Amino acid sequence: MTTVRRLGLLGGTFDPAHFGHLDAADAALAALHLDEVRLIPSHSPPHRHRDPVASAFHRFALVALAVNGRPGYRASDIELGGSRPPYTSDTLRAFHADGWHPSQIFFILGTDAFADIATWHEFPGVLDAAHFVVIARPGTTLDTAAARTPVLQSRLRSLGDLGSDGGQTGIFLVEAHTRDISSTLLRARLAAREPIDHLVPATVARHIEAHGLYRDR
Repeated sequence: MTTVRRLGLLGGTFDPAHFGHLDAADAALAALHLDEVRLIPSHSPPHRHRDPVASAFHRFALVALAVNGRPGYRASDIELGGSRPPYTSDTLRAFHADGWHPSQIFFILGTDAFADIATWHEFPGVLDAAHFVVIARPGTTLDTAAARTPVLQSRLRSLGDLGSDGGQTGIFLVEAHTRDISSTLLRARLAAREPIDHLVPATVARHIEAHGLYRDR
């Protein structure tokens, strides 16, 4: 008997990676019984008005350090080699081409990002390319995020529906405690020479310190 594997994907600039990212990934892994989670730093997200502060090299290194030693976690460079800003729809197609069925892929995002999903490239078609897992984030509740795009109500699924969807993708809302951390906050603290040890894994803090990242802001 073949067991269908479940792959979680968490994208972002990770500028830098922090415990809030890991909390969201952990919540999705536990709620959806994922076999693997890949964190995907983007080269230059098309929805942002300015480029990341740290280079792609350093942001990938920070993600790799953040997940090192965590079973089932991997850093992916799939969005770092392109010549144009990556779209989520393009990334999901790349995973399809690699043999993953849409019903096996669980794209993880916070309520803050989900609240604006109607502005995403290829919306609403992108929602057919994977399950979407929306993790509660400080400042935006699950109900608030869902209410922003009422047209998606028919796509909402309960965790109990998992595996009985006939291969159809859906949206799963996951209540979870995620630490109230943002990369913007981290960069401000680093620029002000304030400690960040309680906000990021120790390996991430050491890499930032060793390379003087985010100091000249």
